[in-house]
Amino acid sequence: MGLFDRLRGADTPRVAFLGIDGLPHGLVADNPDAFPTLSAIADAGDGGPIDSAVPPESSACWPVLTSGRNPGETGVYGFQDREVGSYDTYVPMGRDVQATRVWDRATDAGLDATVMNVPVTFPPQRTVQRMVSGYLSPDVDKAAHPEELREYLTGSDYRLSVNAKLGHKADKSEFIEHARETLDARATAFSRYVERDDWDLFVGVFTAPDRINHFLWGDYAESGEYHEEFLEFYAALDEHIGAIREALPEDVRLVVGSTHGFTRLRHDVYCNEWLEREGWLSYADGDDHGALADIDGDTRAYSLVPGRFYINLEGREPDGVVPESEYESVRAELQSALEAWEGPEGKPVAKRVVERETVFRGDHDEIAPDLVVIPNEGFDLKSGFRPHDEVFDPDGPRTGMHTFEDAALFVDHPDAKVEDADLLDVAPTLLRLLDVDYGRTDLDGASLI
Repeated sequence: MGLFDRLRGADTPRVAFLGIDGLPHGLVADNPDAFPTLSAIADAGDGGPIDSAVPPESSACWPVLTSGRNPGETGVYGFQDREVGSYDTYVPMGRDVQATRVWDRATDAGLDATVMNVPVTFPPQRTVQRMVSGYLSPDVDKAAHPEELREYLTGSDYRLSVNAKLGHKADKSEFIEHARETLDARATAFSRYVERDDWDLFVGVFTAPDRINHFLWGDYAESGEYHEEFLEFYAALDEHIGAIREALPEDVRLVVGSTHGFTRLRHDVYCNEWLEREGWLSYADGDDHGALADIDGDTRAYSLVPGRFYINLEGREPDGVVPESEYESVRAELQSALEAWEGPEGKPVAKRVVERETVFRGDHDEIAPDLVVIPNEGFDLKSGFRPHDEVFDPDGPRTGMHTFEDAALFVDHPDAKVEDADLLDVAPTLLRLLDVDYGRTDLDGASLI
């Protein structure tokens, strides 16, 4: 028991959450030798697959996981969102997240929280004990608070994210080395502040797995050149989690969770190219186009990544052409077209097409997409406003893509039941473990304890 345990009293509930961007549960289940720590956590408590958020993109997922609210409440739907009443887009940052995060609820309850590298948290909040924001922060110097944390991180090998450009090279050796160094430095920093033992809630996120999966999943799935290096990376991640677990005081409950699953990518799919060819979208300036702002008055629908489709609605979009009275019929027409959309060899692109009201509810749903396509395995849905020679591109540098199914959750508590769960259930579970009260309608998920 640490000094702060004795000062606070050992009966004060405390929780450590280690987030992993893009760890699929199936990878753990299929490779138990690489994941002894996660297997041990499941044996001590429970673990299993959970569903992600719609859409299963990291910028949308992390606000959902850390708040327990759907994107209609968080106000974040992806790496790029549309301004209300405009075709202008922006990259959501921490201040764009409209829902209350789990560490804010803990702080309001008088607890101390250390939050490290959670995506979509820039700039760092000064209302928490310490925070370093995750991607898309500009640099460590601006991303860390307070000064002691900033000085330590800027003077160490700590990195906010892996350099994805290295993954585009045919020789992946430098990319793998960079990802491993990023992982190791992240774990060193986490261990340093875990061992401070001065917090009630510790939240730390490993984001390198998402990068590794995007560029090496094909090697893993098909026993390619970097198959062993892929598994070695994950064995190192599990070893780091094991070291942190060993360093935790006995009164701390550990939860490990990921944001989405992964599968083999076969084709980058340019949704706006498809819409243009199918007569849904046109541009004002011929072939010299490249942005949402370039669509013209004949456009009935457009798309933003990943698989978000918007009706160009009169009164909502600045140059909307679809009358409100025709919204339902036009959306149904587009939904039918998306459900019938076939890729190479006749495989359906869409696993299912989800209407906005099914998954988005809240005070910040003005920019919610009208339809979201959850794709079948192999089809990674891009926006593709620039002209493309083909709708389906099989030659991109990435070989792995996100999935809605098969995110992972492990809870080191004997009463945990990880079944029929999704990303919305993580925050209520953490709050339950912390014994922090919240209203019945405050969260969209439910505790798994």
